[in-house]
This record gives sequence, C-alpha cells and structure tokens, in this order.
Amino acid sequence: MVSLANPDRGALVELLKERSLQLGDFTLSSGKKSKYYVDARQTTMSAKGLEVIGSLGVAMISRAQWEAGSVGGLTLGADPVAYAISAASRRTHPVLDAFTVRKQAKEHGARRRIEGCFSKGDHVVVVEDVITTGGSALTAAAAVEEAGGVVVGILGVVDRMEGGRKAIEEAGYSVQTMTTIRDLGVEPDSPG
Repeated sequence: MVSLANPDRGALVELLKERSLQLGDFTLSSGKKSKYYVDARQTTMSAKGLEVIGSLGVAMISRAQWEAGSVGGLTLGADPVAYAISAASRRTHPVLDAFTVRKQAKEHGARRRIEGCFSKGDHVVVVEDVITTGGSALTAAAAVEEAGGVVVGILGVVDRMEGGRKAIEEAGYSVQTMTTIRDLGVEPDSPG
C-alpha cells in the first residue's frame, strides 16, 4: 500500500513504462506525428495506478500549498486522476472532492458543463493525465473560471515536454507534473 506521507513516484514511473508507453509511429490528437504514445488511461484506470496517483497527487498539492476544495479536469483523461486524488485525500486534510468538465455543456437537464462537486467561488486544482500542448488543461481552467471558480494550480501525471507546461505557465497558472517523458526513458519529440 502507498503511504500518503511517502508516495512512491518510482512506482508510478514503472507503471507508466509497463502499461502506458508505446513506441512506434503515432498521430496525436493535434495531428502531429510522434515516435511514442502515452496511453495514460492504462495506468490511471488501474487499481495500482489509482492508488499511486491519488497519494502522489495529494502530496504534491500539499507541497505546492495549493489551497483547494476540489480537483477535476476535462473528461476523459482527467477523470480517473481527479477521482484518485479525491479518494486519497480522505486519509488526510483537506478533503478534496472531484468534478468533471465536459467538452461542451449538456443540451438537457441542468445544461451544465461542469459536473460533480463544483460551485461558483470554489478554489480548484485542474488535473490532466498527459500534458502535450496544454490545451486540455487550459480548456478546463477556462471552463472553471467561466463558471466562477478559481484555479489555484494545474497538476499533470505525465509532461511530454513539448511546450504544454510553458503554455500553461504563460497563461498565468502554476503547474506541477508527477513525471516527464524523460523519466520514462524517452526523449521528447520536440522539447519545449
């Protein structure tokens, strides 16, 4: 079992190498070609991955001194990351609830774009599984702010080191990542 006092970052790196890292020729969602692909969901949705990511996420949020009441991000990649951190936070304080940002608002019911534990005025940490360009995290942050929330930081599981971190910081957000592509033994396609 992973300890909240001493989360095992090395265990996350090994899980990502074993479950998520694929080498070959890939086309990313941006249309860009890459020599590797990180299918983080193979780690973030595994029982061990949820445990490790939850504990590490809680520890990193605490170390960054981000005072938040909830964590969440753009569906689908951010969902298991947020849920893992929320569940792990129950063993410490403060407890962090979770939310999900839809790609677009529902056309029925309450017509919300943000689902789960989020209200206007909330201070939140936006989470992401893989940061490449920073676009998903920035989209989630914009949705939170449009709904009246305050983003205190952005936390990613893997930084592909291709400019996403810089884009997030240039947008005015503090960003932390649990691992980088170099930690997984791969050089970035185009370091940024």
